[in-house]
Amino acid sequence: MNNLSIEEQIRLIQRGTVHLQPMDELKTKLESGRRLIIKLGCDPTRPDLHLGHAVVLRKMRLFQDLGHKVILIIGDFTGMIGDPSGKSKTRPPLTLEETRANAKSYIEQATLVLDANPDKLEIRYNSEWLQEMRFEEVIRLSAKYTVAQMLTREDFSNRYNNGTPISLHELYYPLAQAQDSVAIKADIELGGTDQLFNLMVGRDIQRESGLEPQIVLTTPLLVGLDGVEKMSKSLDNYIGISEPADVMFSKIMKVQDSSLKEYIMYCTNLEVEATLALGAVQAHRVLARAVVTEFHGLDAVTAAEMRYDNVSKGGIPSQMPEITIPSEEFSSGSISILRLAVLSGFANSNGEAKRMIQNKGYKLNGETVTDEKMMLEVAEPVVLQKGKNDFKRLTRG
Repeated sequence: MNNLSIEEQIRLIQRGTVHLQPMDELKTKLESGRRLIIKLGCDPTRPDLHLGHAVVLRKMRLFQDLGHKVILIIGDFTGMIGDPSGKSKTRPPLTLEETRANAKSYIEQATLVLDANPDKLEIRYNSEWLQEMRFEEVIRLSAKYTVAQMLTREDFSNRYNNGTPISLHELYYPLAQAQDSVAIKADIELGGTDQLFNLMVGRDIQRESGLEPQIVLTTPLLVGLDGVEKMSKSLDNYIGISEPADVMFSKIMKVQDSSLKEYIMYCTNLEVEATLALGAVQAHRVLARAVVTEFHGLDAVTAAEMRYDNVSKGGIPSQMPEITIPSEEFSSGSISILRLAVLSGFANSNGEAKRMIQNKGYKLNGETVTDEKMMLEVAEPVVLQKGKNDFKRLTRG
């Protein structure tokens, strides 16, 4: 791919980006023919990644394929500050141990997208340089940026005008992120649109440090399965990049029609208009096949699609998680459907299981459960289903 013309490289880089500036400096860097240093910083506040995270990771992979060196900076030190981007109040800081533990899972999942070849991917922890800075150096770094400049950031400005406290350590976050760019001499820094201010601070601090300022590239924040809120595990509107192929396929088929275009644009290399022209139903399938192939390989797609079609027609898949129910759970030889739902992980309590039954949320061996007082012997394995796609095979121990 590194034999592409500069114009073609820029076209690929521009796809699915929101900000890419300055364009003239990007062109100059590409024309130099040197191997550029591409930076992506992440604070491992959570150990799980979803398809929204993969949007910027896919852009990093593109730069790898174009022959450049990408550096994934794990913000183990900045994670202790807590990125205030888009937050109305201070984010609780993590310990260094917590950020390191989350980072292990983050890296494992990030390399489902990135090429893990050490010649193409470098993993750095920003505690390497930030933890070693003397107070004198912190003061000098602070002198390169003003409070007035910091308050041009929308979330800081809103909090200041509303009388909401802003801790001094939060003002240091953009400077710490900028220092990362100085430390590795980044040519291009990537991030979500919520990172634009921080990335631009990186340009200023690099310039103040006598370096060539980095190019800023932002990617959009992917909307979740609800078609409204940003994809988030806490909102349960996410597609995890390490989820099984069949779960991933099924979830993608639930993407709102209104969100199809952006999913195709940001999560695949498919031709957007040509895919949309197939109609919503077929476009969903093409999208699901492309995403599942990227994370699980071509062989997994056929089985995942067959399972989806079978379940959509009311069938029971052959493959599913299996759980053995301990024999001591059977009082007088039987167990209640409520307890069975809890032990299967389909409810946190008997009360929740009862509400699910009242809302016809469970099926047992393909039949809707309507009797909340049902007792079962489980002499043979049974299949308990929650909603349309969650199945567990339960066996008596």
